[in-house]
Amino acid sequence: MTTNLELLEKNDPAVFHALQGEEDRQRSGIELIPSENYTHPEVLVTLGSVFTNKYSEGYPGRRYYGGQTYTDEIENLARDRAKAVFRCEHANVQPLSGSAMNQAVYLGLLEPGDSILAMDLSHGGHLTHGAPVSHMGSLFNFVRYVTDPVDGSIDFDQVRADALEHKPKLLLTGYTSYPRDIDYAAFKEIADEVGALTMTDASHFGGLVAGDAMKNPFDFGFDIVTTTTHKSLRGPRGGMILCRKPFAKKIDKSVFPGLQGGPHMNAVAAIAVTLLKAQGEEFRQYAQQVLKNAQALASELLNHQGHLVTGGTDNHMMVLDTMKTYELDGRVAEETLDTASITTNKQIIPDDPNPPLRPSGLRIGTPAATARGMNEEHMVQLGRWIHDCLCNHDDEEHLAEVRVDVEAFCQQFPVPGI
Repeated sequence: MTTNLELLEKNDPAVFHALQGEEDRQRSGIELIPSENYTHPEVLVTLGSVFTNKYSEGYPGRRYYGGQTYTDEIENLARDRAKAVFRCEHANVQPLSGSAMNQAVYLGLLEPGDSILAMDLSHGGHLTHGAPVSHMGSLFNFVRYVTDPVDGSIDFDQVRADALEHKPKLLLTGYTSYPRDIDYAAFKEIADEVGALTMTDASHFGGLVAGDAMKNPFDFGFDIVTTTTHKSLRGPRGGMILCRKPFAKKIDKSVFPGLQGGPHMNAVAAIAVTLLKAQGEEFRQYAQQVLKNAQALASELLNHQGHLVTGGTDNHMMVLDTMKTYELDGRVAEETLDTASITTNKQIIPDDPNPPLRPSGLRIGTPAATARGMNEEHMVQLGRWIHDCLCNHDDEEHLAEVRVDVEAFCQQFPVPGI
């Protein structure tokens, strides 16, 4: 019997070739982009399943199409598992992406022009946290808090002053390139003082919260938590909105019919699979190892006089100031490491004087390497390779030698699912 992969090879060799090439790239190199990961084999199977064929506008028990017995079953499974994993009262698993989930919260609970207090993009926030180039940035009044230029900490006296001045309706925490944990209690105290709702975008570290390796915002009385379902959670591409019960109806209405039509039921099924995995001891050990590996890699970079934004990490990522350390912008650093089969991403740093496509830093994370079974000892070697490559960025012959070593090293660590 001809397999689906064989059919693809026969009928669309161009796409088949790209697919095989990407599989080879993922096997042979080291993935250190903090927002990327290797999903579970069961997730890959579910994403390519017959649930792709089914349209399911609405919610379980209230659909606009027939034939929903099994789609209702999987969505209820995903919602119940999300509530169990994150210890929350309500879960919406339909958002198609992280941007859509955050937009659904803003549009569902606020009015255009309302103020939102959130982290500045260059200091670690996300585009959807009110960056001027985003639609949400023009629709709502985002007030941006920043980090201390000396140690990278958050000045809560200034956050409180901003809150008292602007009276935000929503206080938003969370980040995309901030390597420290969040003081939820301090943010909650400020929000309560001005009557603001509290929200955390846990997209980057949702899996670490699920695995009890990092703090859960709901334990500090937060109202809403959003998280993508890939990244550290190791599921499909998508988003979830988790909240307290009083906000459930408005959130659900904002997702559908407010922003989206039918959800992608293959992704919802894969989210259900992911959340069952997240309840296991193996996943909890994985989450803890992600943090241990990040500490080990950061320590090795510091041993080589690397300048890390905030001086280190509390989570799964670190930001290396490549201009200050190697006199290389982030784009050159990224391309240099790509040459050696080490994948990272260029990153703006706080108050970066350089343009976004040639920023001053490099963002590095450990979720994917940890998923392949690497531990602290291996992080030390990765740190040495990173330093070696960036010190010899213009020596093509040396970079080619490192690439051979990296690819031989990677053969010890199978990529989950491929």
